[in-house]
Amino acid sequence: MKPIRKSAKLNNVLYDVRGPIVDAAKQMEDEGQKIIKLNIGNLAPFGFDAPEEIQQDMIRNLPNSAGYSDSKGIFAARKAVMHYSQQQGVAGVTLDDIYLGNGASDLITMATNALLDDGDELLVPAPDYPLWTAAASLSGGRPVHYLCDEDNGWMPSLTDIRAKITPRTRGIVVINPNNPTGALYSDELLKGIVQIAREHNLVLFADEVYDKVLYDGVKHTAMASLSTDVVTLTFNSLSKAYRSCGYRAGWMVISGDKTAARDYIEGINMLANIKLGSNVPGQWAIQTALGGYQSINDLVKPGGRLCRQRDLAYELITAIPGVTCVKPQAALYMFPRLDPEMYPIADDRQFFMEVLRATRVMLVQGSGFNYPDNQHFRIVFLPHEDDLREAIGRLAGFLAAYRQRHAKAA
Repeated sequence: MKPIRKSAKLNNVLYDVRGPIVDAAKQMEDEGQKIIKLNIGNLAPFGFDAPEEIQQDMIRNLPNSAGYSDSKGIFAARKAVMHYSQQQGVAGVTLDDIYLGNGASDLITMATNALLDDGDELLVPAPDYPLWTAAASLSGGRPVHYLCDEDNGWMPSLTDIRAKITPRTRGIVVINPNNPTGALYSDELLKGIVQIAREHNLVLFADEVYDKVLYDGVKHTAMASLSTDVVTLTFNSLSKAYRSCGYRAGWMVISGDKTAARDYIEGINMLANIKLGSNVPGQWAIQTALGGYQSINDLVKPGGRLCRQRDLAYELITAIPGVTCVKPQAALYMFPRLDPEMYPIADDRQFFMEVLRATRVMLVQGSGFNYPDNQHFRIVFLPHEDDLREAIGRLAGFLAAYRQRHAKAA
């Protein structure tokens, strides 16, 4: 029988956050081994429950959730998102500019499908959240990665962005606060990216899912508040700040000079109509989440659980010889580097597969975030402090043995 092959569009699709290492970990769990999972920002398994008022609002409105909603989403939720955008300083946003989806990922896919023709290019950061690279590829486009500079706190390089623009470039993706590095971008840097988009007539895609997960008193600026004359699509969701990953409730806001984007917006509307609407119970949670008590502030303030765990993970990981890391200012992750002189790694996926099997600690290698070396990896600092100590202690033991083997070989 002739083999049935997958689409060539999948050749550049990578999602190692849930990839071969996760498959291997599942097999180990089936064999009775306990795995410490530092691979994915899924908050609920670590005791970060969704706020009770959000749960109750969904329960109360469940009888009203049996039918399809408007293709853009229910009125109350969209109005709450509109008010939230206005509070962030985003001008000119109306209800018609707001789309609700099954998480931000659903809307990212819709927005790239509506924009990219075969061969069009989308500028995506490296390292990236791999969904963006996958969405560009599945849309028939070509993801082009611009570098974020580790020596400059993982800030995007404006020079590299400019150098990679071609006649086929259609947009720039900005992930701020950043996944996987935990970096937070300055207003000056954001304005620089807006200026590039303005000069080259590019669409800005602002992924701001972690806009409230901030440490040390830093402030987040919504990119759309700085790009009033540039078409900007902002993505957010309940998943992180409201610990509601499984509710699959996200939103997209279109702002800027929309007159030039009428045809593109028509394409987005077509795709929204085809979908018939997103998960209605999750939509009911949005108004309560955005308008209610912001309990995320208790978690990220000094002494709050997320802040303590960030500080502990950073302290432990940077205490390992040959491991350096930019301390994250935001989000749930850090992106350490292994000194290549001490840790020569030919294949980082294989290396972290060995880490899993030897330590029962699951991490994601840097190439899983489309970063072009074998020396980085992402740590999720969601587990309780005792589990973080145990996990990073096991990793430290593995790396000590690896250094010793390499020293003997050298």
